[in-house]
Amino acid sequence: MDVGFKTDKGKMRSNNEDAFFVMKHDGILIIADGVGGTRSGEIASHTAVNEVAQYFEDKPLKETDEMGICTELLTAVKRANFRVYDTAQRYITNRGMATTMVIACVRGNDVYICNVGDSRAYVFDGVELTQISEDHTYVNELVKAGVISRAEARNHTDKNMITKAIGAEQNVDPDFFHTTISEGDALLLCTDGLYGEVTDTEIEAIFLEGEDMSEVCELLVQRANENGGHDNITVICAKLGEGDR
Repeated sequence: MDVGFKTDKGKMRSNNEDAFFVMKHDGILIIADGVGGTRSGEIASHTAVNEVAQYFEDKPLKETDEMGICTELLTAVKRANFRVYDTAQRYITNRGMATTMVIACVRGNDVYICNVGDSRAYVFDGVELTQISEDHTYVNELVKAGVISRAEARNHTDKNMITKAIGAEQNVDPDFFHTTISEGDALLLCTDGLYGEVTDTEIEAIFLEGEDMSEVCELLVQRANENGGHDNITVICAKLGEGDR
């Protein structure tokens, strides 16, 4: 599996509240986007990502069926939620901090996605970019209810209002998705700093332009900054190669 990754604070932010972790040999990819004042967002995202990574380092994922994999992902996310929530309650300077999180678990041609918040997972099949995860946002609820269109959602004033986050409440209820990929397909995980600035059409063109996943990540972040860079930008790209099945 060819894996690339890149994070950047963007052009408007003084610090980077995104965090990520790549466990290539385990097929586990993690991205988080923290929220909270006085650098608490940074603490939240890094705490959550480190907790999930540590869980799978201590207990390598051996499950092969969908139920078993989702159960392990849920356990890891619950641990992350407890740690972020507990830290926020213990220290007054961290009150209100939380983080989005999206995790991909690649098992051959099967990809299992777990997400909380609006960091996203996509698959690019060489022609079309398809979003696999679903945003936990107020605006997405409006779209699902038919109140606004997806085009209107892109520029809605409340587009960054998330409805679920790691550490926001004592309990967390993530979503799970399963999809299959073929040799040559690419998986993209990213924070809203990418898709908020770069259209699907631009992302598709960059995947076709890049020589490998590292270059694709570089080009994606570069384009997000060229298009405004209003937020932190974090991307992980992974392409299934021959022998990865």
